[in-house]
Amino acid sequence: MQKVLLERLEFLTRASALWFTFASTIMLTAAFGIVMHVWDFVIIDEIYEAQVILDHVSCMTPIQRTVHIWLTATVDVLYPFLYGAFFIGVSLKAFGRTGLWLALPSFLVIPVDLFEGFTQVMLLQGHHEYVAAKVWATPAKLTLFFAGSAITAIGLVQLFRQRRP
Repeated sequence: MQKVLLERLEFLTRASALWFTFASTIMLTAAFGIVMHVWDFVIIDEIYEAQVILDHVSCMTPIQRTVHIWLTATVDVLYPFLYGAFFIGVSLKAFGRTGLWLALPSFLVIPVDLFEGFTQVMLLQGHHEYVAAKVWATPAKLTLFFAGSAITAIGLVQLFRQRRP
């Protein structure tokens, strides 16, 4: 089964896929910053304390909440697929068969990030009962994301070392 999975994911290890997912991740990261700057708000993606989330949302204008909803429902849906694909591709390319296991946080972060986005949209629409789900989803997402990031950084170092004569 591991062999079949590695064969199906091989395309993520190609240079073109790695560059595409890396560049797309950078562009979407910039899009978050631009939107927050233009509409003068901070997204709730990294906030995980219930009262802080509710206070932050209550301080936002209706336009800011609407823009945040659209940002979460569009850019933040693509984002975990792209950074996740980059992290997975680097793990597989740098670590081979072991990379499949090392990529596990990057596989898991995708649905967790999407679920967190759902809770955010619901909170931004005034459904405060979703704060309990957001309080556990955000730390889980951040833990998986930073684990995937660290594995990717180590993998990139290893790949660059392999290229040196």
